[in-house]
Amino acid sequence: MRILALESSCDETAAAVVEDGRTVLSSVVASQVEEHKLYGGVVPEIASRRHCEAIVGVTQKALDDAGMTLDEVDAIAVTYAPGLIGALLVGVNFAKGLALSSGKPIVPVHHLRSHIAANYITSPELKPPFLCLIVSGGHSHIVEVKDYTDLHVLGRTRDDAAGEAFDKAARAMGMPYPGGVEMDRRAEGGNPKAFPLPHPTVDGSPYDYSFSGLKTSVINLIHNAQQKGQTLPVQDLAASFRKAVVDCLVKNFVKAAQDTGSTKLVIAGGVSANSLLRSRLQKECGDRGWEFYMPELKLCGDNAAMVGAQGYYEFLAGNIAKMDLNAHAALPIEGS
Repeated sequence: MRILALESSCDETAAAVVEDGRTVLSSVVASQVEEHKLYGGVVPEIASRRHCEAIVGVTQKALDDAGMTLDEVDAIAVTYAPGLIGALLVGVNFAKGLALSSGKPIVPVHHLRSHIAANYITSPELKPPFLCLIVSGGHSHIVEVKDYTDLHVLGRTRDDAAGEAFDKAARAMGMPYPGGVEMDRRAEGGNPKAFPLPHPTVDGSPYDYSFSGLKTSVINLIHNAQQKGQTLPVQDLAASFRKAVVDCLVKNFVKAAQDTGSTKLVIAGGVSANSLLRSRLQKECGDRGWEFYMPELKLCGDNAAMVGAQGYYEFLAGNIAKMDLNAHAALPIEGS
C-alpha cells in the first residue's frame, strides 16, 4: 500500500510517498528556518504563507521522485493536529482537495504519533508494545505505545517543553535560532559540572516534567553576570544546561520503564537528535539489557515520511476522514 503524506504543522512544508508504513519511496522537505532566523523564532503568519507557496511543488516532487502519479497512490495522509493552526490548515485543505479530485481516502494523522512512527522507518523490526519518550519544541511526553493506534500518556511537561527550554535558554546565551541545535554543538566543548543547575520535579507525579524553573535559573545567571559586567563561559553554561535537561528526561523515563516493566524504549521528536540524550539512553538501556530505538537524525525533525508511516497504521485501523476534516492546534495523542 502506497500513501502520499503531507506535513505542514510548523515551518517545514513536506511531502512523501511511503509504502506499507516502513519503506520511504520519496521524501521532500522545504524548510523555512533561514527566514525565521531573522525573527528569532517561527512567525505563524509567515509560516502559513510559505506553506501556501510551497505545498504544490513539494507534493509534485515527492510524486516524481517516487516515479508515481496521484492516481497510483492508495491514500492521502495529512497532519491535522497539533501545531500552528494556520499552518495545519494549509496542509489539511490541500489534502482534502487532492482527495476530492482523485477519489482517494484521506487519513488524518496526529503529529506526535507520526514522530513515534519515524522509528518504524529507521528500525523496520520495531513493533509495539514499547515505551516512548517524545521530546520536541512543543511537547515532552512519556507514552505507552500499546499498539500502533492505542497509546496512553504516563507523563508530560507541566509548563515548558524540553525543546522550548533549550531554545529560550540558547537565545539568552546569544545563540542563533534554532537554539537547541546550536546549544548541543557548543556544549560538546564545555564542562557540564561548571554550573550546578536545579533539577525540578513535580510532587505526586513522578513521570511529569517541569522545565520552566530550570530555564529561568539559567536566564537569571546570565542577567546577574551582565549586571556585574561579567561574561560567563558559554560552552560551560550550555553543557551544564544540557546535562540538567537530559538528567530530568532520562530519570523520569527510566523510572516509568521500571515501574511498568517495559524493556523496550524508544525516543522521538526533534530533541531526540540531541547527542547527549541519545548517548545517555543508549548507556542506560545497555546497562540494563533493555532494547533501545531512536530515529536517524534526518527523521528527528518534521517530515512527511513519518506521517506516511503512521498513516498506514491509521488506515488499517479504519481511521478515514470525511470532507469535514478540520485542523486542531491542540489535541491529545490518545484520542486522535
